[in-house]
Amino acid sequence: MSDRPTVLFVCVHNAGRSQMAAGYLQHLGGDRVRVYSAGSEPADRVNAVAVQAMAEDGIDIAGAEPAVLETDTVRESDVVITMGCGDACPVFPGKRYEDWSLDDPAGLPIQDVRPIRDAIRARVEGLIASL
Repeated sequence: MSDRPTVLFVCVHNAGRSQMAAGYLQHLGGDRVRVYSAGSEPADRVNAVAVQAMAEDGIDIAGAEPAVLETDTVRESDVVITMGCGDACPVFPGKRYEDWSLDDPAGLPIQDVRPIRDAIRARVEGLIASL
């Protein structure tokens, strides 16, 4: 890894878990890390309940836009984290791959999204410590 590692969060729709993780890493990691998130079948917009849950924790992801997963983004990343959604990413030697098995917040009420958000924050804090 370079002095400024690059982390890619991947989920199918890039609308909930991966966006929350990217929001936390950008907020907690600051300029010490580059952050990408993408999906194999991106949604039209970020999940509104995920936006609400993150806002409760002082992080604004309302302006985030789901993006399509590109092979070049994987190639540029030092760490690739999939969000328990069975997404197949291109595999390149020398990359660190992790799968975070987390419930999908799609269609869930805010009280059910908060524990997912909190689990993501804890994992991102651990990720930062390992970088």
